[in-house]
Amino acid sequence: MLLTEIDHIAIAVNDLDAAVAYYAEAFGAEVAHREVVDSDGVEEALVKVADSYIQLTAATRPDSPIAKFLEKRGEGLHHVGYRVDNCAEALASLVAAGGRAIDEEPRPGSRGTTVAFVHPKGSFGTLIELVQE
Repeated sequence: MLLTEIDHIAIAVNDLDAAVAYYAEAFGAEVAHREVVDSDGVEEALVKVADSYIQLTAATRPDSPIAKFLEKRGEGLHHVGYRVDNCAEALASLVAAGGRAIDEEPRPGSRGTTVAFVHPKGSFGTLIELVQE
């Protein structure tokens, strides 16, 4: 089994501060990590839930994937991040099984992780992020 656990569930939001405030008020949640990922044009706030996270993510520029998602679909579930021991191995396995890689090779992600995305068209309609800590 290449998947070790759920790393995060990503939710695209228009207003990151408002989403953080909602999670604090509704769930008593605190942000465990907040970061701007310039290469992806996003700012994220991670709320810890057991050993996983809810990743609230907002666009920092209009050409980012999150901005395009929000424009097309509105706020909501964006992707599921699965934790793996070896991102390159997991990506190769998904491609061999018919998945469509968005990232041809793993790349740096937030929190010092290594990540790769798999297109929803090859994974039953769900954008998948592989996350190696």
